[in-house]
Amino acid sequence: MVTTDPIADYLTRIRNAISARHRVVDIPASNMKKEITKVLYDKGYIQSYKFESEGPQGNIKIALKYNPVTKESAIVDLKRASKPGLRKYAKASALPRVLNGLGIAVMSTSKGIVTDKEARTLNVGGEVLCYIY
Repeated sequence: MVTTDPIADYLTRIRNAISARHRVVDIPASNMKKEITKVLYDKGYIQSYKFESEGPQGNIKIALKYNPVTKESAIVDLKRASKPGLRKYAKASALPRVLNGLGIAVMSTSKGIVTDKEARTLNVGGEVLCYIY
């Protein structure tokens, strides 16, 4: 299956797994998806991840994080910002804030895949990939 927007497919697979209350989601791997997964893990949105190198491109297994009492997901919503038909870029002086700083914006910069807060400290701009809160 060929997808024209692999990041949107990645986000949709996570969104669907959360709505179906799955514990683990399996996603075809790419370097950008691996970096986004690392950012999600570092910021506490997912419980764990594992990169598997079987097949031509490999897989990413993501263990989703839920509240043990309320069974609510750590991820409330995922939104794709920059699309193949309309790329969205932000300067270092005008980086987006998600829910007034409660969420994160994942960005592709010259320093790699970082959050909006890290891009502010590095003073770099780039393409806004997605919003997560």
